[in-house]
Amino acid sequence: MEVKRQCVSWRFWIVLFLTLQGLSALDFDPYRVLGVSRTASQADIKKAYKKLAREWHPDKNKDPGAEDKFIQISKAYEILSNEEKRTNYDHYGDAGENQGYQKQQREYRFRHFHENFYFDESFFHFPFNSERRDSIDEKYLLHFSHYVNEVVPDSFKKPYLIKITSDWCFSCIHIEPVWKEVVQELEGLGVGIGVVHAGYERRLAHHLGAHSTPSILGIINGKISFFHNAVVNENLRQFVESLLPGNLVEKVTNKNYVRFLSGWQQENKPHALLFGQTPAVPLLYKLTAFAYKDYVSFGYVYIGLRGVEEMTRQYNINVYAPTMLIFKEHINKPADVIQARGLKKQVIEDFITQNKYLLAARLTSQKLFHELCPVKRSHRQRKYCVVLLTSEASKLSKPFEAFLSFALANTQDTVRFVHVYSSRQQEFANTLLPDSEVFHGKSGVSILERRNTAGRVVFKTLEDPWTGSESDKFILLGYLDQLRKDPAFLSSEAVLPELTDELAPVFFLRWLYSASDSLSDWWESLLHSNWREMMPLLSLIFSALFILFGTVIVQAFSDSNEERESQPPDKEEVPEKTGKTEPTFTKENSSKIPKKGFVEVTELTDVTYTSNLVRLRPGHMNVVLILSNSTKTSLLQKFALEVYTFTGSSSLHFSFLSLDKHREWLEYLLEFAQDAAPIPNQYDKHFMERDYTGYVLALNGHKKYFCLFKPLKTVDEEAVGSCDPDSSRGKSPCGLGPKPLKGKLSKLSLWMERLLEGSLQRFYIPSWPELD
Repeated sequence: MEVKRQCVSWRFWIVLFLTLQGLSALDFDPYRVLGVSRTASQADIKKAYKKLAREWHPDKNKDPGAEDKFIQISKAYEILSNEEKRTNYDHYGDAGENQGYQKQQREYRFRHFHENFYFDESFFHFPFNSERRDSIDEKYLLHFSHYVNEVVPDSFKKPYLIKITSDWCFSCIHIEPVWKEVVQELEGLGVGIGVVHAGYERRLAHHLGAHSTPSILGIINGKISFFHNAVVNENLRQFVESLLPGNLVEKVTNKNYVRFLSGWQQENKPHALLFGQTPAVPLLYKLTAFAYKDYVSFGYVYIGLRGVEEMTRQYNINVYAPTMLIFKEHINKPADVIQARGLKKQVIEDFITQNKYLLAARLTSQKLFHELCPVKRSHRQRKYCVVLLTSEASKLSKPFEAFLSFALANTQDTVRFVHVYSSRQQEFANTLLPDSEVFHGKSGVSILERRNTAGRVVFKTLEDPWTGSESDKFILLGYLDQLRKDPAFLSSEAVLPELTDELAPVFFLRWLYSASDSLSDWWESLLHSNWREMMPLLSLIFSALFILFGTVIVQAFSDSNEERESQPPDKEEVPEKTGKTEPTFTKENSSKIPKKGFVEVTELTDVTYTSNLVRLRPGHMNVVLILSNSTKTSLLQKFALEVYTFTGSSSLHFSFLSLDKHREWLEYLLEFAQDAAPIPNQYDKHFMERDYTGYVLALNGHKKYFCLFKPLKTVDEEAVGSCDPDSSRGKSPCGLGPKPLKGKLSKLSLWMERLLEGSLQRFYIPSWPELD
């Protein structure tokens, strides 16, 4: 009975303790933790977070409570930096998943309390035990720097499968069993695994494009692909397989195996053949092919396929167990064989690593030269290269076959045999071969040792050309024996030029591959991207379409208006007051009018004033015709006839100014012209009636001056003559009253010639007035 009372008492105190902890957790205020007000901006919140994070980081602050304080600061910033969560907290006092800190604190304290008193865990069972749930993913957690520096470069050798998760994610709990099983299977095959916690690695999650949890994505060759199907084992396996290129492994049959194995000379790679019992290529073999795609070409033979009996008999294949063969320069006999009922990843990788290169590989790039002929690190790590410098041939020549047989018989680990096509690497070959006519068009053999990465080598070249005879083999064998005894045997020294990459695709193919990859990525993102990601692109497209169609519509309306304005009237109206008739355009005159578009004349308004005059480029001038609404059509047609021959100059621009709208601007400008327009006074009764139609101004916006053309007073008068309005005071002033339009611009072409010559008088002004 006493034991039962103690048990009930202990349970009561535990419940009371947890209740008090829960109430204290409810007092968590992110504003108070960061020390900001409820109206603080995001910049203030971020600044406060950085300051407190540096101060309370557990690695820098040795205070016992630094870790708890740092967790509080991180959780507070996680809530306040997200507007949606911040709004929820302001309204309801709860930010949803971001209140995980309370959960962590309660579990942390209860876990230590539970460990001290040895209670059964089932007494208090929390379904969101983050420590238990995340213990599977703990060793796969990724950080941004780790992702950029390790995962992305490593994705060029193996694909990565990454899960995006977060706290209080119900769907994450549902897929956890499937994820655990898939991880155990794919990691054993060579697939990289990663887990990103969106709450703590927000920058990485945003970089990956994951806006919801859970998300699963794959990374290969630095490119990201999202998984969009149901989370089951088979779908995830197929997703990883779909990440791999489709041409990694070639299906080999009795009809094409000779062509496949004979590709070693062109590809400069060994060829691997796997004889399997399933029609589909195993995923393990595909992953191995992707990891070693730069060194070995891979093929797959399905034993159950009809017609492969010849291959199995020729290479003595056991059809009851997977068999892997490596072929190098000889296609009739494999260079190495491995056979086992359960080929494991490590066994296959060791097998491929030991056979990465041909017996006498061709130096096709500087990278391969570094790998086959490494730089000497110490006296005990000397590596020598025996280089055959030969001409390119479609079939194996006798010198190369002899060199190959010599390499096959070699047993020294410190010696590597390679060959170079002299025609493709001329500078390299000329450096090693002596300047002698003896080697012209023939093969030569050099033994070299690299001393540094800059290209410095010591070498020794055989004195006679290499013919592949037995005597040549004995001479080469003697050289190698002397070198083994005395490293100073290599007496010559030189700096080798870098090798050109013979197998690199041409620029057009590289551009084509890059464009194809970009197009496929764009199509994939278009089909599966989050609409939040697509909004900037859609906004850009619709903006461009709106501007395009808006420009077309405005241009269409402006063209129709210009056509209506450019059509001459059938009959000119006869003014009754003056009794004089306005001249009409006959058929002869109308035939001289240039076609629409030959002379581009724009109206000088307050909108175009700045670009067409004030900010006109240096050296450019704007020729402006002064007209009224009644004389607009006739003067513009005459103006176009006169200036048409000058439209070829790119420094001249043509405009017209409405006298009815901008008379004050014109009269202000004419005040700076000598005797062009008098200053108005109270005795000038006809000042507002002064007629300036037909005036032409050549305006230089940069240097602030203009030249003036005044129309003829009569037909016989000079166009450039001056008119003194004061000379006729008391009578009708100069230019008053309506006059015939015919002949007003008859001398404009001569004036334009003088303008281009620079012989016209210039009237300078302090600044251009505003055009109201």
